[in-house]
Amino acid sequence: VLQRGLGGIKKNLDRLVEKGKLSLADCEAVSNRIKPSDAIRGIEKAELVIEAVIEDLAIKQGIFRQLDVATRSQAVLATNTSSLSVSKIAEVIRDPSRVVGMHFFNPVAVMPLVEIVAGRQSDPAAVDLAFTTAVAWGKTAVRAKDTPGFIVNRVARGYYLEALRLLGEGVAGIDEIDNAMRVHGGFKMGP
Repeated sequence: VLQRGLGGIKKNLDRLVEKGKLSLADCEAVSNRIKPSDAIRGIEKAELVIEAVIEDLAIKQGIFRQLDVATRSQAVLATNTSSLSVSKIAEVIRDPSRVVGMHFFNPVAVMPLVEIVAGRQSDPAAVDLAFTTAVAWGKTAVRAKDTPGFIVNRVARGYYLEALRLLGEGVAGIDEIDNAMRVHGGFKMGP
């Protein structure tokens, strides 16, 4: 899994170089800063740690229990969840105020939007750190409350559901609906 992840990062960096959005020297510099590990260690001095594992509450909570022990008490712990409650993820650590959401969109190297999600107990300073970090990385950061779907996925539900209604009513087939929205509607991804 670790090697597959590193391969994906390399592929994305190479694509940015090919498109002229990243120099070869910068690509190598980024690659040299990546320190792969199959365990949570070496992050004692981190100011911000971002978890990005499968959308499973128990697994995320298990990771956060480990991060709670492996980091300084003032480190901000962010989850990249797209659908789970940031507040529920934070419940398992000693100080839930240091947990925030940083919902990146895929592919992360291309998509500029990051939803910065404040849980019920998130410290405003932790939320601010996540926000300013995302902006410093060239991302478009938006603030959201810890509500199902946050902003984008909640708005997108209507997009997906209406497409399913069209399909269910026999108005058009899958390919027709997707092509109409992608090609003629200007959406890069069909519903």
